[in-house]
Amino acid sequence: MAAAIPADLRNLRACLLCSLIKSVESFQKDGCENCNEVLQLKGDEEKVYDCTRSVEKHSSFFQYKISSANYDGMIAAMSNDESWVCKWQKMQRKVKGMYAISVSGSLPSNVVSDLKSLGIRYKANQRDYSIAAKK
Repeated sequence: MAAAIPADLRNLRACLLCSLIKSVESFQKDGCENCNEVLQLKGDEEKVYDCTRSVEKHSSFFQYKISSANYDGMIAAMSNDESWVCKWQKMQRKVKGMYAISVSGSLPSNVVSDLKSLGIRYKANQRDYSIAAKK
C-alpha cells in the first residue's frame, strides 16, 4: 500500500502521529494510511484539522522550500526498508509516500487518551526537531 503522492504543493498537511504529508482533501477522503486504525481521520473534517499541521510553501524559480512554524522539510519515501533516510527517520514500517522531516505540535488530549486506551504510547513533539535546535 502507498499513500497518494501530492500533485500540488498547496494546501498540504502533515499527520502529527506519523508525519505523512497529504492534501486536506486526501486526508478527508482516505484518512492516514499509517494511522487510520487509531486516528480514524477518514471522512472527519474536524479531526483532520485537529490531527494534522499545515504546510506553507515558499517558491523561487527552481527551488521549493517547504517550511512553516509547524512543519519542516519533505522526504519522498519509496523504498522504506532499504533507505538509510527512512531508518534514520524511523519510517521503515510506514507506507510509501511524502513525509515531513519535522512536525511541531501535539495531538488533542482526547485523541491522546484514545491512543493510551488502545495501548499506543504517544510522545508529543517526537518528530519536532526544532525543539532540540532551540536548546
